[in-house]
Amino acid sequence: MPTPPSRPAAPTVVAVIPARGGSKGVPAKNLAAVGGVPLIARAVRECRAARLVTDVVVSTDDAAIAGAARGAGAVVVRRPGTIAGDTATSEAAVLHAMDAYEAEHGRPVDAVLLVQCTSPFLISEDIDAVAAAVVETGADSALTVAPFHGFVWREGADAAVEAEAAPTAPGGTGVNHDKSFRPRRQDRPQDFLETGAAYAMDAAGFRAAGHRFFGRTELVRTDPARVLEVDDPHDLARARALAPLLDTARPGALPTRDDIDAVVLDFDGTQTDDRVLVDSDGREMVAVHRGDGLGIAALRKAELKLLVLSTEVNPVVAARAKKLRLPVLHGIDRKDLALKQWCEEQGIAPERVLYVGNDVNDLPCFGLVGWPVAVAGAHDVVRGAARAVTSTPGGSGAIREIASWILGPTL
Repeated sequence: MPTPPSRPAAPTVVAVIPARGGSKGVPAKNLAAVGGVPLIARAVRECRAARLVTDVVVSTDDAAIAGAARGAGAVVVRRPGTIAGDTATSEAAVLHAMDAYEAEHGRPVDAVLLVQCTSPFLISEDIDAVAAAVVETGADSALTVAPFHGFVWREGADAAVEAEAAPTAPGGTGVNHDKSFRPRRQDRPQDFLETGAAYAMDAAGFRAAGHRFFGRTELVRTDPARVLEVDDPHDLARARALAPLLDTARPGALPTRDDIDAVVLDFDGTQTDDRVLVDSDGREMVAVHRGDGLGIAALRKAELKLLVLSTEVNPVVAARAKKLRLPVLHGIDRKDLALKQWCEEQGIAPERVLYVGNDVNDLPCFGLVGWPVAVAGAHDVVRGAARAVTSTPGGSGAIREIASWILGPTL
């Protein structure tokens, strides 16, 4: 009986994410959180979700970035100082990472990707698209681009004007257009803007060329709404403002059990409706929702770590936590410091924590965790900083709704 032909091995496609620790424009930029997740972890997450990517390698000279990258599931290659300075090229980091990967794994890299973690809204579909252009359709190199319809200008007078009369001021020159003629968008050739997010190269061709664009270069279109590079504090602020819109717009954007290891709950306004009833003796009472108790019980059964974290000193917080069999820290001034210490004690990576809040004193905790969640009716700023927002207000079953995201709709 003839031996069936062996199936060809899948190509080895390695995504390399360069991430130096010496950012000048935004200190510790690659660890800055967008949507509650450090930029480096966002990039690793999307690369790992890509169908064609074999392994994800982070090239860094920084111990904190290395730790965050490993926590997100990447292999870390320590970048030597000779290629870690301000003038070092991304190509040098990628070539060094390829060499280290091949030495470690004993197999050649077929295609290599250069992925920039400073593009926070890059998605796995775009990473797969540039990889496919090289390993499936035969391009030598590929990059993500966005359709661009703008008129580009450059300072400096054009030659025709200078020939007639030298101007007293430089003026401006049209770069991709004749400034004397303004055609309609549909009458102009389509321009594309390089997004700076993802590149793919045939590995052998890349080694020979020494740069990322060689041979036949394929343009991979991406959504212009997702094009943003974090180079300065204003870019970072824009990214954080856009994250609730762009992150939650993705299918499956709500957290599942695979995404988190712990749920931390504020009390007033999340487990209650934020109202307080005071009797004639000055005793305070709040109302809670039985459905939340069922949701918390289900989360405990799923073996998630749970914590109630509140600034409130009222003993009702501890009483409710005891009823639900939850650990509690209340009367806390700096909730973010308490949360960070708790994560360290529990051995939980903050990016694997879902934190539920409703008011501005929850914002420091939002900046620490991977899943900052606001309840409906939360302060506008809090909803804007959240990665997800419940449809149910606090005190009306919002915690049970979150439990159904994590454990399934039958809860």
